Amino acid sequence: MLDHGGNLRAAQQRYGGTDWIDLSTGINPHGYPAPAPSPDAWHRLPERDPALVRAACDFYGAPQLLPVAGSQAAIQALPRLRLEVAGPASVTVAAPSYAEHAHHWSRHGHVMRQVAYGALDDAVAGSDVVVVVNPNNPTGATIAPERLLDWAEQLAARGGWLVIDEAFGDTARTLSVAGHAGRRGLVVLRSVGKFFGLAGLRLGFVGADTSLLAALDDLLGPWAVSGPAQEVAIAALRDRGWQQATQTRLARDGARMHALLAHHGIEAHGTPLFHWWPEPRAEAFHEHMARRAIWVRLFPGAARGIRIGLPAHDTAWKRIEQALREWNDT
Repeated sequence: MLDHGGNLRAAQQRYGGTDWIDLSTGINPHGYPAPAPSPDAWHRLPERDPALVRAACDFYGAPQLLPVAGSQAAIQALPRLRLEVAGPASVTVAAPSYAEHAHHWSRHGHVMRQVAYGALDDAVAGSDVVVVVNPNNPTGATIAPERLLDWAEQLAARGGWLVIDEAFGDTARTLSVAGHAGRRGLVVLRSVGKFFGLAGLRLGFVGADTSLLAALDDLLGPWAVSGPAQEVAIAALRDRGWQQATQTRLARDGARMHALLAHHGIEAHGTPLFHWWPEPRAEAFHEHMARRAIWVRLFPGAARGIRIGLPAHDTAWKRIEQALREWNDT
């Protein structure tokens, strides 16, 4: 199993302490105030509520969507589905990006390679499947929708897929191609966990053409999304007031984090929810912050760098600033 952010128990076991600031995930620290589910949500088998799909299509601007148990469920299932419907594929995954994509496409008999974002234009011609995260996690790099749709058309012409992970797309809505997700060969993944701060809900959506969604639905099986998750998500996806206020808050806090890092000599890139930078002393920085009970995300290897999310309150902001000041003094 791959290593991810959010593993705060491991940090506590290694470094001790209880008053931790978890900046390792890029999840909104001011999540949607989930309402209490109805009794039926706990007692009935969770058949899919059409109201959930309607609310999601309205929020994402998509023609059709399949609810799944987090976009992770689709990330794991799509390589298996592709093998079933078309056999082994030549797969290109943009790198660096969310590691689960490359991990699962490298299995099931596919031939997988990773290429830099700048080389994707050339890679499309020789691929059956191309996987892109937009905005990218962890770097925040983006690709224009027009370019993505052109790739999707090229791939679809020969039976290929363009898989676009828009898990962090809620704060960059003009980048989304979810509105085109009914096109053949285009697969769009969305997540309720990041912007809404509801990672524990385990809910995401897949947008694609009707036949692909039906095949994926069959592969994932019945009752993929719990009843309580459906009820909470309907409320969150419909709550325009909360969504607008959250966009404003995240834009403000993201700019504040960018300015704070820049003040301490760190040139970071990202989204309102997280910032990333290539850090030559990544392990040392990670250790420095952990010794102060601040948990950031370490990216070792070729993608060596640090990703940092948003804190929840002013006391945490002050601790982060103090830790950065001490880092500059080392």
